[in-house]
Amino acid sequence: MSRQPPPPKDTTNSRNEYIPQYISAKPFYAEDLLQDTEYLSHQRSKAEQKDTLDKAKWYSRGRTTGPAATKFRKGACENCGAMTHKTKECLSRPRKQGAKWTGRDIQADELVEDVKLGWDAKRDRWNGYDVREYDSVVKDYEDMDSLRKAAASKSPANDNPDGEAGNDTEDGLHYAEETDMSRHQPTSTRQLRLREDTAKYLLDLNLDSAKYDPKTRSMDTTAATLNSSNANTNTDLASEGFIRPSHDPKSDAAAFERAQRYAWETSEKPVTANAPTPAAQIATTNTGSKVHLEANPTASALSHKRALEALSSRKAEQKSYLLSKYGDTSTLTTKKPLTTTSNSAYITYDPATGRELDQITGKPRLRPVARSKYPEDIYPGNHGSVFGSYWRDGQWGYQCCHSFVRNSYCTGEEGRRGFEEEEAQRLGRNLVVEKEEEGGDVAGNEKGEVAGADSRKRKVIEDGDDEGGGEVQKRSRTEEPS
Repeated sequence: MSRQPPPPKDTTNSRNEYIPQYISAKPFYAEDLLQDTEYLSHQRSKAEQKDTLDKAKWYSRGRTTGPAATKFRKGACENCGAMTHKTKECLSRPRKQGAKWTGRDIQADELVEDVKLGWDAKRDRWNGYDVREYDSVVKDYEDMDSLRKAAASKSPANDNPDGEAGNDTEDGLHYAEETDMSRHQPTSTRQLRLREDTAKYLLDLNLDSAKYDPKTRSMDTTAATLNSSNANTNTDLASEGFIRPSHDPKSDAAAFERAQRYAWETSEKPVTANAPTPAAQIATTNTGSKVHLEANPTASALSHKRALEALSSRKAEQKSYLLSKYGDTSTLTTKKPLTTTSNSAYITYDPATGRELDQITGKPRLRPVARSKYPEDIYPGNHGSVFGSYWRDGQWGYQCCHSFVRNSYCTGEEGRRGFEEEEAQRLGRNLVVEKEEEGGDVAGNEKGEVAGADSRKRKVIEDGDDEGGGEVQKRSRTEEPS
């Protein structure tokens, strides 16, 4: 007994009963009984869209309307001779003499198009892009693929007959930045999570097993545990294998960092077979291979321990050498600073003045003279007095030689006379003494004339009238030498 297929579903008569009648019912002028169309065809927009992206146009670059003219036309560009633009809008190279005056090399008229774009076409960033420009990019990628395949086929470790590279790129092989650890170490780093590892949140699909806090971007340690039904023991998912680093130099994390740094540094140093250096001997194992912390942690730890012992021994030798050469300051006998101690001596004070009284004489004790912080009774530079015992013209000096230089050597009486002569020469006293010696005779001859002039001046004053006598006397007194 054969089963007949179900009748085809009538899409035109399948009506949505939730659409109101005033929308689904066709008006009398839109009914067409001969055509079996959709019952909501009268609600569809029958206007064809004119501004779609597939109909969008763009300007045709470099096209001209026809051949160039042979003569210059009125109203054309004075530079190139085209009629489609003005002289200020010309994009051709400015000529020394334009086409208007020479009538040669007249350019053809450009094709001016009126492109009307719709709303989407105006905002289309790829409108007018020529897809042929991307052919060069595709060609570059194809060349790189061919070179990569050729290099992979020539490599001896290639087992792929097709000449393609391994699955490093598929596994997420990324090239990290070049670091200063070593130039010989590979700079490629894989992703942190391997593809075959299952994510922690997929181990237990229970909704209450692992909770993620989006504010702190961490898992909730109280609820992020593996259910005992899915595993033998509970496993902490949020803090599995996590150790907070410590800045304590005695911590295990700091010791591991020092061991890792030592392994990196020693792996960079070359090891010579003829004359190995002590550092190279320490960095190598018994078999002669370099230290690798992950591959052979025991040999790495032993090598690091030997290196630290060698370093401490060198420091001890250097310290002993310096102590033997320069001595030790801890053995010097230095006076210890005095400390305040209690004293049971009886002290009596004067009730009137409040000063301390002497127990023997009963008189007030004199206050001790405050000693200066500078050394006293020390005469450097063979001086006979201290610096500051002589003062002149705002300067301090030595009384023994009148020197104003603190670090000078004493010159005695000769130095004092030298300073006095220098001061006299600076003030011009020597010139005055020489003038007095040279002009002694001249002064004796002029002495009588000065005396006669004084007598005449007094006589004029006495013979003067009474009215002007006071003024003459006053004026004469002002003219007289003091």
